[in-house]
Amino acid sequence: INLRMNFLFGKSSYQKTFKPNKKLPDGAQHLKDYAEATLGSGNLSQAVKLPPGEDLCEWVAVNTVDFYNQINMLYGTIQDYCTEDSCPIMTAGPKYEYHWSDGTTKPIKCSAPKYIDELMTWVQDQLEDDTLFPDKVGVAFPKNFMTMCKNILKKLFRVYAHIYHLHFKIIIELGEEPHLNTSLKHFVYFCNEFNLIERKQYAPLSDLIEKLLNKDNE
Repeated sequence: INLRMNFLFGKSSYQKTFKPNKKLPDGAQHLKDYAEATLGSGNLSQAVKLPPGEDLCEWVAVNTVDFYNQINMLYGTIQDYCTEDSCPIMTAGPKYEYHWSDGTTKPIKCSAPKYIDELMTWVQDQLEDDTLFPDKVGVAFPKNFMTMCKNILKKLFRVYAHIYHLHFKIIIELGEEPHLNTSLKHFVYFCNEFNLIERKQYAPLSDLIEKLLNKDNE
């Protein structure tokens, strides 16, 4: 799905070749258009709200795909600096370490590039599973859909946390700080609006998130 971050960042420099992004069902295109229009207003807290008369699951699906694309491209901008040597363990500062598991395997300690590669591949597989993300409007979402999206978003947040803690200097040098901050704010506003992430999961970036959201309220 060619979403607004394609415009912000251009083509991703992320070297991993994923399958083509899942296309939106024809009837869901208006939700993408609505999201892009409301995001253009600059009011992120309002832009994330469920459009009147729309299905919550469809709205969450469209935005989950969008966040996957955003984070994939953001990571692509610093991928050359996130290596087995520089990031031998997937961390978000000294207090937070993440071990990879797709939910069916025992968690394993691995490098940040390995973790993120496994994560992005796993998320792509979920997005392309038509039993989880129906490709036709009117097809019912599975009962575990929201649970699956919560798990996807929880894991994607860890990429934001890793980038801020380990690669923020490079982000500044590349001039990507405004884009990264906006993407994170959008993500947090959306997840908070629909209770998709427990607040404790934000701990590695809690101070930053508080500052970013408070700045919007000034």
